[in-house]
Amino acid sequence: MNIFNSGSVATHDVRCAFNRHPEPPLPLMEQAELSNEDKATTSLSTDSGSDANSTNAAWLARRQAAVPRGVVTGSSAFIDKAENAEIWDIEGRRYIDFGSGIAVTNTGHRHEKVMRAAAEQSERFAHVAFQVIGYDVYVTLAERLNALAPIEHAKSLFFTTGAEATENAVKIARAHTGRSGIITFTGAFHGRTLLTMSMTGKAVPYRPKGTPVLPGIYHVPFPVPHHGVTEEDSLRALHNVFKADMSPSDIAAIVIEPVQGEGGFYQTPVPFMQKLRSICDEHGICLVADEVQTGFARTGKVFAIEHYGIEPDLIPIAKALGGGFPISGVIGKASIMDSVEPGGLGGTYAGNPIACAAALAVLDIIEEEKLCERADRIGARMIDALNRIKSKNTSRPIGDIRGLGAMVAFELVTERGTNTPDPDAVKAVISKAGELGLVLLSCGYWGNTIRLLAPLTIPDEHLEEGLSMLEAALVDPAT
Repeated sequence: MNIFNSGSVATHDVRCAFNRHPEPPLPLMEQAELSNEDKATTSLSTDSGSDANSTNAAWLARRQAAVPRGVVTGSSAFIDKAENAEIWDIEGRRYIDFGSGIAVTNTGHRHEKVMRAAAEQSERFAHVAFQVIGYDVYVTLAERLNALAPIEHAKSLFFTTGAEATENAVKIARAHTGRSGIITFTGAFHGRTLLTMSMTGKAVPYRPKGTPVLPGIYHVPFPVPHHGVTEEDSLRALHNVFKADMSPSDIAAIVIEPVQGEGGFYQTPVPFMQKLRSICDEHGICLVADEVQTGFARTGKVFAIEHYGIEPDLIPIAKALGGGFPISGVIGKASIMDSVEPGGLGGTYAGNPIACAAALAVLDIIEEEKLCERADRIGARMIDALNRIKSKNTSRPIGDIRGLGAMVAFELVTERGTNTPDPDAVKAVISKAGELGLVLLSCGYWGNTIRLLAPLTIPDEHLEEGLSMLEAALVDPAT
């Protein structure tokens, strides 16, 4: 049985699948040796260990009855436990995770130091709201990020989700400039609020019917030369916006991902990013580097914008910062960050103390375990494996292979030597990978990209195991 429903549109345009082994599943935590009473305490079921309610099928039925269809889960499996780069479902099946919860668990599932930091903070207090009473972990985290960010004089504040971070970056840019216009790029993903949906450069599935793009937001083609859009094309389109739609004197911010996430892991060319910096300087526009998916060692740097030799004005952050705990934020030039009047920023749960404590542990792990260097090694190994697979006549046709650090992706195409997208092949490969026990995610403006996002702490043996599964999943059924 294929547990991925290829007829649905997955959240974040993600398609993923877990395996369904026909053989007896691996035991989880030696569950075979547990008493029925012990099983009841380890089961995810709310029905006191009832076997009928401890299956994926049972929970899927309950989920369909209780949760609206607009939020899509790429797999019909339900997780019981995860450890570093491994996941087990409630039926005991094991998976290698090449998705990292959409680039969240860079430090692996349940890293010991992250879990300890969160537990210790929970013994002190869980919530007071930073706007009511300040707390040390919030300020300490801001200080750490200010020192790490490629901004000379920085300040930071925190929120809960990536969309909040991006939306508040726009709020700050508008307050600083006194302008309203925002420019983003085709293929960009910036969130699911009304503003960030409008900023996102892909309509389906992110903007439901009846949801218009807010006024003052313009999308410029993102440069992807092998799909017919050069840097010169993008710059020409940007200047056309200035001429035809909104004067640069009315633009508050240009928002760009150093590497597009949901758009397909297309890297912003270095000269293009530097040219954007010059344009922003010329016209007093804030350059916002959206690092929600690229941040925290994923690309071989703490921040992907470090690859570009420029200083952005604002950096929205989220995902991997919390190591699995929900936290986001904005880092920016102090003079810009202080443009918003007191009371204009914040949120009830913004900068939750437990999440702040977890984030501080994440920063320690990145430094102590040299995860930036590890990301480069993982990425190099993945790209080497993909090039080897691509050269085989027994593999499905693979087009462009790309990666920055361990943010790696490849395209499936209809014919070798072409760049014609084959999104149906992506669905088939991800489904096959799921049968083999590998969690994969798709993405891409054209729907034909598979992205590899293994935890940066993945052991070498699990990395190789996952790559072997990927190779098997890419075998062309026609050969």
